[in-house]
Amino acid sequence: MPNLEHRAYLFVGRDDLRSTIREKPEALSAQQRLLAAKPEERSFLAGLGLTLPNGVDVRLGLGARLKPYVQARYTRLWAWGPGQSADFRETIFWSQDERLGSTTALTYQIALRQDLALRWLGTATITQTSRNFEWSSSLGAYQSLSGQRLLSFEALVYGTGKSGNGAGRSDFGLLAKWEQPIHGQRLTGEIVGGHFWPRPDSLSPRGRAWAVGGNLKLRF
Repeated sequence: MPNLEHRAYLFVGRDDLRSTIREKPEALSAQQRLLAAKPEERSFLAGLGLTLPNGVDVRLGLGARLKPYVQARYTRLWAWGPGQSADFRETIFWSQDERLGSTTALTYQIALRQDLALRWLGTATITQTSRNFEWSSSLGAYQSLSGQRLLSFEALVYGTGKSGNGAGRSDFGLLAKWEQPIHGQRLTGEIVGGHFWPRPDSLSPRGRAWAVGGNLKLRF
């Protein structure tokens, strides 16, 4: 079955299982918002994936304590002339903890120059076990520099809403990132700094907080 061999793949790792199942875009993940993950939030995961025609991808995985989950993802890309593109992604998932749910993500990007781009990203997640839905959005400018260096500034909005009245919590934040190769072309370092205005719920006053972080990325 040569076609199956080209389309099927195995995956294994250790990550936040809830975020992995929901498949929120990396740019809006808790790590990118400089939120520290608790040890119990990270767990072993593994599974089998199958890439189908027309932008469809299906995954069957196992998480902590061998809890199964299923994902079906549809991706569609549009391009309008030079420098403008949009990406739509819909992920439907099932897990024992949240049962049936879905994550919708939409990205729009425009290149102002060869080395400067703007990007807007929005996402929303709903599940069968909660009346609330989670949403997030970011607007950023990305400046490419010589030596594969990248400078970016992003404005973030994220929170929860309640079905029926839309009331919930919301947080705002500003991020600045600097990324550059550290060793050859495989090891890249990233420094991130941000200022956030969190609010636990719609009745609480909005707070203020600074955060800084760093990442190392190894390309295979």
